[in-house]
Amino acid sequence: FSLFEARKISQSTKIYDRTGKILLYDVHRDIRRTVVPFDQISPYVKNASVAIEDERFYQHRGIAPKAIVRAVLVNLRLREGYAGQGGSTITQQVIKNALLSREKTVTRKIKEWILAMKLERIMSKEEILSLYLNESPYGGNIYGVEEASLAFFGRRANELTLPEAAYLAALPQSQTRYSPYGSHIDELEERKNL
Repeated sequence: FSLFEARKISQSTKIYDRTGKILLYDVHRDIRRTVVPFDQISPYVKNASVAIEDERFYQHRGIAPKAIVRAVLVNLRLREGYAGQGGSTITQQVIKNALLSREKTVTRKIKEWILAMKLERIMSKEEILSLYLNESPYGGNIYGVEEASLAFFGRRANELTLPEAAYLAALPQSQTRYSPYGSHIDELEERKNL
């Protein structure tokens, strides 16, 4: 799975004072991201993300056939203009965000399923969840749980409280709709509580 290992992840360039503790300048263009090791992410964020995005994450092998069938059936009955329902696992979301385009075609979805099953064979669940948390979009140019944590709460990802972690876990599904700065704060609150 050399394509996954060879890719480069864009991160912010940060300039600190001579103590290395005070951030003087954050040089970023289109992406603000700081990749952090899995053990430097709050267990609250890990658990909240799995609970809201893929509650069977630790049981499946990359895809969830029942969720796929449910999403297809729901989407066939929807009216035009409705966003629809997803059937993607966390592993599929990692593949979509890291390797594939966001186009909504059957061909791309099939590629996503195949690559998700392959990724599950070569990486541990912990490694996959780490990729998800470090690469997920949290709104605007903020990617990854560390930058989201700093942007929204002014603290590092390993310092988050349970409610803060639940808010962050709610965002990746629809960063614009669930934005804490938007007009759907009640929906963000509902998703956080869920």
